[in-house]
Amino acid sequence: MNTQIADQHRDFDAIVENFENQFRQGNISVVAGFYSDNAMLLPAGSDFIEGREAIEAYWQEAVDIGVKSIKIDLMELEQHGDSAIEVSRYTMLDAEEAVVDHGNAWKMHRDICTSNSTY
Repeated sequence: MNTQIADQHRDFDAIVENFENQFRQGNISVVAGFYSDNAMLLPAGSDFIEGREAIEAYWQEAVDIGVKSIKIDLMELEQHGDSAIEVSRYTMLDAEEAVVDHGNAWKMHRDICTSNSTY
């Protein structure tokens, strides 16, 4: 891995760690701040969630139904100027660290979650 790519991964890892920590601490307004003003969240089984305020409400609802932490594992990172595309796996955990949901997931502009759970 070249130095520039390693730096990008290190920067992204720090952002993800901060996101995970803020979520675990219940700072959902801070979590929403990771998204751009006109971001879209595209969760499985839902219509698009548009805008930082609506995304904050989405994450607050997740907390309200028992999600206490999120683990994000980077699979791919591709930078294009001041934008990046990342592909990650996510795991949502409850207070007892039991898996609530898991699937594939800089300022997030388009964030899509595709659930691996069957309903």
